[in-house]
Amino acid sequence: MITVNEYYKKLFGEKVYKISLAGGNTCPNRDGTKGVGGCIFCSERGSGDFVPDPCLPMETQIEQAIQKIKAKGAKKFIAYFQSFTATYLPADKLEEKLFSAAKREDIVGISVATRPDCLPKAVLDILEKYSKIKPLWVELGLQTAKDKTAVYVNRCYPTSVYTEAAKKLTERNIPFVTHIILGLPGETEEDMVNTVKTAVECKTQGIKLQLLQILKDSPLYGEYLEGKVKPMAEDEYYGLLKKLLSLLPPETVVHRLTGDGSKKTLAAPLWCGDKKRAINKINALLKEFS
Repeated sequence: MITVNEYYKKLFGEKVYKISLAGGNTCPNRDGTKGVGGCIFCSERGSGDFVPDPCLPMETQIEQAIQKIKAKGAKKFIAYFQSFTATYLPADKLEEKLFSAAKREDIVGISVATRPDCLPKAVLDILEKYSKIKPLWVELGLQTAKDKTAVYVNRCYPTSVYTEAAKKLTERNIPFVTHIILGLPGETEEDMVNTVKTAVECKTQGIKLQLLQILKDSPLYGEYLEGKVKPMAEDEYYGLLKKLLSLLPPETVVHRLTGDGSKKTLAAPLWCGDKKRAINKINALLKEFS
């Protein structure tokens, strides 16, 4: 495995920064197409707690996001279409947003977060087109390969849809990153191991492993208050990470090993709100694999 910072430095020659953007789209299991309410772990902002106002023009969002982090010495950026389901909109509208990012010289790459069931041919055509213009990654929200859990969390698609989407992206040489949530209610360590193995078997180029965070503005919060959900303990989580990282091929890029939600809405586990401590723990863990 390789960390995402190492990967980006090798690809672009220097450190790059992700800027989170909002496409103004929603999600098919929020608007009634597939379901309502969204996945039970998802925040009101569609896991885009740090994105700009989605009503702003894309050019304005990009400029504002870049100006916020230029003080860090940032010169190169990756446009991250993060909130809700970025490909859940008409293909021509998606292309407009990708073009707004791709036309800038300081934006050297594009990441598009989406659901595996929101990749129709017209969207795949556009993603393939822009992947030939600038490095582009599709981030697929799998979360779990266990369909029983998927039903419980209101994911609203079977795991077979993920495997088919992975196949289509691979056929078009579009790199994809797989999102996985660890600690979902009812899941065993074996279930989580199987989820990582499923992503590896589907030839994911990158992976995001995220601790289940219970957010006050998510449907899961009510179940937490009723005592139906028990968050993972810190030692348990890092012990699990160590096991899961050992399953990854050496070429797999690790994009995330923790969550980064808003502290204002974090209900549990509170230990993960200490970002500095989490980074130190992760760095120590990664040294064991270097």
